[in-house]
Amino acid sequence: MKYGYARVSSIGQNLTTQINTLKQQGCEKIFQEKVSGKNKNDRQSFNELLETVKENDSIVVTKLDRFARSTKDALTTIDTLNDRGVGLVILNMGGDKVDTNTGIGKLMITVLSGIAEFEVDMIKERQLEGIQLAKQRGVYKGRPKKYTENNEGLQHALNLFNDRDKNGMTVKKIEKITNISKATIYRAVRGGGIQ
Repeated sequence: MKYGYARVSSIGQNLTTQINTLKQQGCEKIFQEKVSGKNKNDRQSFNELLETVKENDSIVVTKLDRFARSTKDALTTIDTLNDRGVGLVILNMGGDKVDTNTGIGKLMITVLSGIAEFEVDMIKERQLEGIQLAKQRGVYKGRPKKYTENNEGLQHALNLFNDRDKNGMTVKKIEKITNISKATIYRAVRGGGIQ
């Protein structure tokens, strides 16, 4: 059986193009999700797909970065699929279609995965250099704070936190009531400036 896998990194992105392409390739069932590829454990549909496929099945993806975020992750998963007799078809790998059922496909996937990871590392390196230069010029302030002393939710959480001896609440309960994470509450308390 031919399975498709479509993924985008955030809820605001659209899967339509990937799904249409996978249907055109004859995928009988398409697993899809809107989640970052960073952590494989968070990709529930992907993990369900891996549990579903069996010998002589194929997984089709539009691009390698929809399947895996690193060379190590890609190669480990592809090895597992190969051991189970499951093929992987990548429709656009540098403009070419790659099929791991073939020897040349296995070679290409290894080389191109390495290049893709190298490119990601180079982008990160350039980004860090840009941040350093911006800091030197005094124009980089970092990510803006989500919670300030004017945030009513945080103020409510801190009031409950400071009155724990009277209200008997745990930090976990305060987190649940206010929807402010424990880490944020503790950070605000440690900071001392927000009371």
